[in-house]
Amino acid sequence: MDSSLHAAPAVPAGYGLETVVRHTYERTRTDTSGALADYIPELALVDPDRFGIAAVSVEGEVVSVGDADVAFTIQSISKAFAFCLALEVAGREKVLSRVGVEPSGDAFNAIVFDAETNRPFNPMVNAGAITVSGLLVEHLGADALDFVLDRFSAAAGRRLVVDEAVFRSEAETAHRNRGIAHLLTSAGALTAGVDATLDLYFRQCSILVTAGDLARMGATLANIGENPLTGTTAFAVDAVRSTLAVMFTCGMYNFAGNWAFDVGVPAKSGVGGGILGVVNRQLGIATYSPRLDGRGNSVRGIAAFRELAEELGLHLFDPTNRGSAMLTAFGR
Repeated sequence: MDSSLHAAPAVPAGYGLETVVRHTYERTRTDTSGALADYIPELALVDPDRFGIAAVSVEGEVVSVGDADVAFTIQSISKAFAFCLALEVAGREKVLSRVGVEPSGDAFNAIVFDAETNRPFNPMVNAGAITVSGLLVEHLGADALDFVLDRFSAAAGRRLVVDEAVFRSEAETAHRNRGIAHLLTSAGALTAGVDATLDLYFRQCSILVTAGDLARMGATLANIGENPLTGTTAFAVDAVRSTLAVMFTCGMYNFAGNWAFDVGVPAKSGVGGGILGVVNRQLGIATYSPRLDGRGNSVRGIAAFRELAEELGLHLFDPTNRGSAMLTAFGR
């Protein structure tokens, strides 16, 4: 293991959350490795040097640094929130009859189903996420997109919109996802129709957010579905619990095991360059940096989360009780 992951940065005694976030930003911003997601033409046009970090606590503390207010498309991070909504709309039993909750170990766009159930492995890979979009269309029809935008916006604390240019770019080049949707239909996991399902899926992935938006959305999940800044309920409590569990085991593509080992918080990444992390009942954290590694995860985002997890004691299984550092960071 890289020993640098456990080398304690020189953060001043009595530091606060903002100090830690800013220090992490400075420590990780010089890493320019990775590449843009050029298989979606519009994503190849973004500024590769953008980098921002934001954090929002369930007490309402807000911290941001760098390009935390720069808009980008949510991409696969939307999968976590869509799954949460599907659990509420369609019910746990029906959702689990269509998509599993097991890590696949395969790439996010793999055309592989569970051999035992003939269903997608989990809702965080494309096949499972397309199935989830199909469930939303099946239950909500033409109102599905408005429902998704309303709930995502409630979690973000402002009205979110779809980037139409990215939507068109995805729709025109997503031959693999169309193939997956047809296979899902033949397997009985998708019943809402390929075109309507993919239209919702591409549009939900093309919703514009900032790192600040994602941090507020993460804080909403951390606060069991209620936006801590507005008091608005965006997600059902039981659905939040199930969503965080699947994010922890499956949210970082085929890097999920390493993420759980090093960072240890529920998370979801997207090829737009965002990563969302949720510290249950405490904190939402988001990073934006569009240079990706070979698995589709933001290089600087992973580095920043490793720093933050180490400095604040965020790991779910941290044995040293350094979670008390979180209380210090929030000034409590």
